Amino acid sequence: MTSIPNRLFVIGLDCFDPTLTFDRWLDDLPNLRALTEQGTYGRLESTIPPITVPAWTCMLSGKDPGQQGFYGFRNRSDYSYEQMDIATADQIRFPRVWDLVSQAGEQSIVIGVPQTYPVKPINGIVVSSFLTPSTLSAYTHPPAFKEEIREVLGEYMLDVPNFRTEDKVRLLQDIYRMSRQRFDLVEHLLRTRPAWKFFMFVDMGPDRAHHGLWKYMDPGHPKYLRGSPYENTIFKYYQFIDARIGRLLDMLSEETAVLVMSDHGAQAMQGGICINDWLIEQGYLALLDKPGGIVSLDQCEIDWSQTRAWGAGGYYGRIFLNIQGREREGTVAASQVEGLKDEIAGKLGTLTDPEGQQIGTHIYHPERVYAEIHNIPPDLIVYFGDLAWRSIGSVGNKTIHVFDNDSGPDDANHAQHGMYILRHPGQPEAQKQDHTWRAIAPTMLQLLGMDVPPGTSAERLGQPT
Repeated sequence: MTSIPNRLFVIGLDCFDPTLTFDRWLDDLPNLRALTEQGTYGRLESTIPPITVPAWTCMLSGKDPGQQGFYGFRNRSDYSYEQMDIATADQIRFPRVWDLVSQAGEQSIVIGVPQTYPVKPINGIVVSSFLTPSTLSAYTHPPAFKEEIREVLGEYMLDVPNFRTEDKVRLLQDIYRMSRQRFDLVEHLLRTRPAWKFFMFVDMGPDRAHHGLWKYMDPGHPKYLRGSPYENTIFKYYQFIDARIGRLLDMLSEETAVLVMSDHGAQAMQGGICINDWLIEQGYLALLDKPGGIVSLDQCEIDWSQTRAWGAGGYYGRIFLNIQGREREGTVAASQVEGLKDEIAGKLGTLTDPEGQQIGTHIYHPERVYAEIHNIPPDLIVYFGDLAWRSIGSVGNKTIHVFDNDSGPDDANHAQHGMYILRHPGQPEAQKQDHTWRAIAPTMLQLLGMDVPPGTSAERLGQPT
């Protein structure tokens, strides 16, 4: 990086997929293609797990989920069996890039970046993200800026409501409305607030489109139907995003560095593995009464005196051990913990699909993948079928394998790799180069001419790893 730009503009596209962007559709995305021809681009390996929370915060702080102390949207708040809390901005332990920009006396604009609620004051403007309760909340800084949003856009969409739905017409309308608002607000701020050093926004639309519409375009999806009227819907949406990016690029000076990035990718959801039903079947989890149907584990009476482990559902699986001296009715002695974790991991690793074929499950031990451990991580993190299979937390399912999501219709699961494209003044010859999430924060700070905090990764976008 031979030349330092005077500012950095970041386009965050949640779940924007590198295979779709670079391998399938790049020739039909002229603005993104032009950026790849002028800069560095490639796949961006996400955090473990590759989830919106914690991935965006980790990328922007340079700290991993264990260091930050949250491992997904919902985390155990204590060692009781019931209490789980949403990871909000209050849980973030390290400054993000705009915090450092503010400390340096420069202005930032931050729009829709996950984990910005409750809103924290910065030198500039913040509009919080989809995890905000509603627009009745104090979702902007300064607080009065919400009135300007109303004047410019009308009622602001923080997220697509009920995106797991069979009403695809309404879903598409809401996705486009939300994305248009995001880009319209960004354009408004580019016209009216020129003094920023760092500008970043995140659009959740791609994530909602993938979850709701993936099966219509992917012949590898188990529910794919050829010739659906929605077959080209995601492709057309990517073209829409590309066109709106083109409008933004036209508003930026040549001295502005531009980074387009996503927090993870997407893939066809092959089905779900009923993690708690499996634990019951294997003798690790005991219920006092057999459920009469499919119910949440929270609705069951668990026999903790006979339970050694229980699980949680989601894009990835989480397994918690019932440890003596830690949980209220712990049954697993401290000397047995590592052996039990290895035993469960070994069995999970042999899981097959209904036809008996290995699905390729990966199991991670938090203490082995994170630099530090804070708060309460899962005892095991499970990628069923390398995330092609979702973790189903409900119990009472007739089989371990299911093909419907227990939280509503969902076509896609997350993939470990997102994408990035970086163009900046003094950019060397265009190149394709894969990187990890750890390169993001130090690259941003270096582009802004700022010091990179000690202990941050030496990896930089556009430089050999």
